[in-house]
Amino acid sequence: MKLAFDPASGRVRLVLPQRARLAAGLAWVEEHRGWIAAQQAKLPEGRPFVPGATIPLGGDDVMLAWHPSGPRTPRLADGVLSAGGPRDGFEARIARWLRREALRVLSEETAHYAAKAGVGVSAVGVGDTRSRWGSCASSGSIRYSWRLILAPADVRRATVAHEVAHRVHMNHSPAFHALVAELYGRDPTPERRWLKTNGATLHWFGRGAS
Repeated sequence: MKLAFDPASGRVRLVLPQRARLAAGLAWVEEHRGWIAAQQAKLPEGRPFVPGATIPLGGDDVMLAWHPSGPRTPRLADGVLSAGGPRDGFEARIARWLRREALRVLSEETAHYAAKAGVGVSAVGVGDTRSRWGSCASSGSIRYSWRLILAPADVRRATVAHEVAHRVHMNHSPAFHALVAELYGRDPTPERRWLKTNGATLHWFGRGAS
């Protein structure tokens, strides 16, 4: 039996051998309540998109502001992302703006690296997957987590270079990693390490306090 803890969602997964009884597995989980509690204690606090909150955006800190008489569509200026309209729905408007901004920036950067690699990309999309930051399909489409817009710009670009390189090598061979470094301009190991260490925290932005 095996317990797996996901720091991006706070969920615990129980993996049972093929012939194991569920009752025995649940009893085993109860014996490990201390371990589960210890992992839950390490979870980041939820960071809802409320007025006055500060969020990371491409490596910069941006403050969220609500102006009742201002336009509903969020606007970014001088380190402040502001939106007007009713207070109800402010969080949703900020989240939609971040998704649109992520798609815009990631589309531009994908086109840049695709041109360097001499490959085509049929489509670029964003989602909110927790298992991966990007994926490249054999059809030529690339999909990213919109939360990359919250990461430092270098981390985001390294991820884009990684996915574009899959348009040439649909594997993680030495040739693939050499192409990633060529596209990105250097070894992206520090950026990959940052994402591995800090990436789970990005999933807690836009969520209520835990």
